[in-house]
Amino acid sequence: MSATIEGTITGTSDELPRVLIAGAGLGGLFLGILLERAGIPYEIFERSTEMRPLGSIMCLSPNILPAFEQLGLHEELMSFSKPALRNTFFTGDLKIIGKTSTLTTETVGYDRILFARPELSDMLFKKIPSTKIHLSKKIVSFDQDQDGVTLSFDDNTTARGDILVGADGAHSAVRKYLFKTLLKEGLLPKDDIKEMNRGYVSLVGTTNALDPVKYPGILEEDSESHYIIGDKKTPYTWVTFAVPGNKICWSVIVQLGIDATADEQVKSSDWVPQEQNKQMMDSIRHFKTPYGTIGDLFDVTPIERVSKVYFEDQLFHTWHHGRTVLIGDAAHKILPSSGSGAVNAMQDAVLLANHLYDIKPTTFGNIKAALSDYKDERFKSIVDQYPQSHIAAKLIYGHTLWERILRHVVFNWLPKSLQMKQLLKDTAYRPQANFLPQAPKRGTMDTIPQQPSKRTQEGKKKAVASTL
Repeated sequence: MSATIEGTITGTSDELPRVLIAGAGLGGLFLGILLERAGIPYEIFERSTEMRPLGSIMCLSPNILPAFEQLGLHEELMSFSKPALRNTFFTGDLKIIGKTSTLTTETVGYDRILFARPELSDMLFKKIPSTKIHLSKKIVSFDQDQDGVTLSFDDNTTARGDILVGADGAHSAVRKYLFKTLLKEGLLPKDDIKEMNRGYVSLVGTTNALDPVKYPGILEEDSESHYIIGDKKTPYTWVTFAVPGNKICWSVIVQLGIDATADEQVKSSDWVPQEQNKQMMDSIRHFKTPYGTIGDLFDVTPIERVSKVYFEDQLFHTWHHGRTVLIGDAAHKILPSSGSGAVNAMQDAVLLANHLYDIKPTTFGNIKAALSDYKDERFKSIVDQYPQSHIAAKLIYGHTLWERILRHVVFNWLPKSLQMKQLLKDTAYRPQANFLPQAPKRGTMDTIPQQPSKRTQEGKKKAVASTL
């Protein structure tokens, strides 16, 4: 595809749609890889000057792993991951509150896996041809009309294509500009005007390679997640788990509005100077973990690998308009308590790629229909996850009296059979690229069937008709 920087990509009805992807996060990169396999021309534009992914903890579930297997990425993914087979919950003094287990591999087919986020980001980034990704491209505006969409950047360059995908995160520039335009035209729903909810803030980091003698357990083939939940005087939750490379990922989460000191420390913006991160770290060094104090882990974690993030949530109802569509956190920010944020972004990419593949010929009407079909297929699955993410957040991070009572009831009275039933239901949704060979069925459980490719079906009908 011709370069888009300071140039033009225009499409006729006989050409494939040209896709402009804003954001080189996990969703944007995954979409790029899918479009590469589908033969759909695309470009990725990232506002950062270099790819330095946040040093946060990640979990991927069987809900997205078949798509990785389709793309030939599963084996490489597993090389820097560990199976997450158990979760153990402790009090601040390391007394066990309860344990939860995942479904067996024989049933599900894949393990839930844990790893450091930069590893996955780096893997996906390397799969994108260097000519198709552009850094230091901060979006200031875009215009869309009957013939295409034009992106304008702060360096006075432009890019033009047929479709714009906002994959640029919770504070998406694409969404903000789109909503601003729709608001002026009286087309933005009231629910999309309100600010995102902020309930928690977290410090996250990954240690250097550690000595197994000093840190026993890090050489185990699987990983156990430790959730340590403080008492009324320590309204924090801190989490540790081991990842390949003899490293430990850790995070410390505080519920806003519970601790005045913590609230004061996090009044700044989403990303703050390292000195402010260090100030918060110094105040919680004494927290106990199965590996010593959390301060011991801080000491073997380079400060530049420490990030502070807010746990926000908001379900936007406007996902597309004209030639523009939103995916991932730009469309639906879900609390990370259920570990589904990255999974959802990549599932969005899979389903959007399916509908983009079906666009033929490339007309404005077909583009709008494809973006509408994408939301129709995806929206209910996203809506259903919000109540679950809120309950999970209350169980793991909540420190109000009601939330402590809820935690006691769940860990002591809720039947395991109900937990397993819900896990089976949650794991059954596994969208794959319908323009690629399907990953082999793994596990004994049934999965939810997805919509077939219209383009593939039409091709088969024509092939059959030609033989008659």
